[in-house]
Amino acid sequence: MSKFPEAGAKAPAFSLARDGGGTVALKDFKGRKLVLYFYPKANTTGCTKEAIAFNGLKDAFAAADTDILGVSADAVSAQDKFKAKYDLAFPLGSDPEKAMLEAYGVWVEKSLYGRKYMGIERATLLIGRDGKVARAWPKVKVAGHAEEVLKAAQELA
Repeated sequence: MSKFPEAGAKAPAFSLARDGGGTVALKDFKGRKLVLYFYPKANTTGCTKEAIAFNGLKDAFAAADTDILGVSADAVSAQDKFKAKYDLAFPLGSDPEKAMLEAYGVWVEKSLYGRKYMGIERATLLIGRDGKVARAWPKVKVAGHAEEVLKAAQELA
């Protein structure tokens, strides 16, 4: 099992199916900064709050020359509904096979009420123009997170 990338590590390459059809790949963002955030499940409370927070700051991220990509294991159809329902202005990647999620170390054993299961660790990476991880946020708490990521993106050349 892979480990969540740390600052300075090269971001693992990926290509995923995305909302609206087509694919989204790390190479699509070459030369730009990228917020790559992983969320457990579309249309759940925390994931909805996080998506709305990133979306609300989309103009500020754009001004910082930073793209946003959300990734979960949800099917493309679920991503499409989630994006439409909240009018999200950034792509959502779909990894139902969990290959990319495993490569990034966010497909992990979790525990709820004593029951163990596999799921996505809410986590975020800020990837620099050079394709390397500039900042890593493992085990994200939603409140204030998008603002913290924006500040880091604004500080990154």
